[in-house]
Amino acid sequence: MSPILKDQPQKTTEKRITIDPITRLEGHGKIEIFLNDSGNVTNAYWQVPELRGFEKFCIGRSVDELNKLTARLCGVCPGAHHMASTKALDAVYGADPPEAAVKLRELFYMAHYVHSHIAHFYALAAPDFVLGPAAPVAKRNILGVVDAVGVQIGGEVIKHRSYAQKIQEMLGGKATHPVCGIPGGMSKPLSEDERVEVEKMARSCVEFSKFTNKVFEDVVLKNPDYMALITNPDIFYHETYYMGMVDKDNKINFYDGMLRVIDPKGSEMYKFKPSDYLDYIAEHVEPWSYEKFCYLRQNGWKGLVDGIESGIYRAAPLARINVSKGFTTPLAQAEYEKMIGFFRDAGVKGPVHHTQAYHWARVIELLYAAEKLLELAVDPQITSKDIRTPVKTPGEGVGCVEAPRGTLIHHYVSDERGITQNVNLIVGTTNNNAAINMSVKKAAVALIKDWMVSPGLLNTIEMAYRAYDPCNSCATHTLPGQMPLLVRIRRSDGSIYKTLTNP
Repeated sequence: MSPILKDQPQKTTEKRITIDPITRLEGHGKIEIFLNDSGNVTNAYWQVPELRGFEKFCIGRSVDELNKLTARLCGVCPGAHHMASTKALDAVYGADPPEAAVKLRELFYMAHYVHSHIAHFYALAAPDFVLGPAAPVAKRNILGVVDAVGVQIGGEVIKHRSYAQKIQEMLGGKATHPVCGIPGGMSKPLSEDERVEVEKMARSCVEFSKFTNKVFEDVVLKNPDYMALITNPDIFYHETYYMGMVDKDNKINFYDGMLRVIDPKGSEMYKFKPSDYLDYIAEHVEPWSYEKFCYLRQNGWKGLVDGIESGIYRAAPLARINVSKGFTTPLAQAEYEKMIGFFRDAGVKGPVHHTQAYHWARVIELLYAAEKLLELAVDPQITSKDIRTPVKTPGEGVGCVEAPRGTLIHHYVSDERGITQNVNLIVGTTNNNAAINMSVKKAAVALIKDWMVSPGLLNTIEMAYRAYDPCNSCATHTLPGQMPLLVRIRRSDGSIYKTLTNP
């Protein structure tokens, strides 16, 4: 047992352990862990019991509404949905936005990344690292972190997240659910006074992002107990495929580019336009979750297993690091090279498969987003008023961005009147759903032995999904018209009286 798991495990007599609700994520979910007669784990499930159903109830609405409607999927990542949806509307209407509009969108989107990555690292992930996974439940939250690191640092966290929200409000019309994107462009230009304000906030965000990378280095990388836990191949490790968006030089690009897939050894398997995603990505449904399971179509669904034969891939920050050659901004590139060098020195020859390295990749991306925010804020074209292109008769279109939580695809089909006929969403978390299940099970198998369980140990299992920063509100969709979850009616003694399910 790692020294950081300081609470003493207690013997349980239960063969089924339920963590419900799971904590520090967006949306709802639970973990079911099943033990055998020896008190060891036979299986564990990351179960998502909520249904959002946006794919279905978007049908029949004006296609113009979808970039405002789908932004309501979530209060944490509405900027990502608004951008992917707006890009899909560009394609639906055959309207390529002017260069100035693209830069305005990217400016908005970099602010979205800054706000999102700050929120996850400090509010959701940091309690595990700053306080420790075995800290009392009442302490494992943002207030506990502030108490540990000091009010001044806590104030800087709040200030810079508010800066990012302010920029989103200036450009997006709203801080949380933006309305700025329109087919072929943006709804309003950026004034010079606004640009100056954005530049000032962006410079501060760069400094704060540098500070955050230093915090990660001091708190995590220099702590041998943490490093022993998170680099343990028996707990947080899976050899999978990876997918992420890259530019022409295979550098990470959050807004536009080609989707690149590498195998578990690091070789490029595919590089394709997002509009061709159906040739490469398929979705599997299990009866115990409302969240679909993405896999590589040509590999096929082989179940919840990793390895070269599996079709399971991962997305989001670590995947983007793995499929790319780094970043286009100097500070983030230097941190990228430091991370890759660390794992090379540790003997890693191909992709980084250590799940907890998602957190490291995320704080590097925070720095990149802040640098890019500043780069765009001082671009002379950013205040141009040439921000819209005329639209054509609506049809079908695909829009794709790299959301903070992974590759995000919006696919719309409209009739000639602009009425939505079909919608498909591949959400960042959906890409990782299979991997999250595998990660939760592997951690549970490694940590629960001989009936011994503790709160800190169960929270360490939760760390397996927390690394992915999942957003279940966004990702819960089923095949149209199907409700795959089982309904079990139990007697007072707990035995099952009746099981109901759809065919």
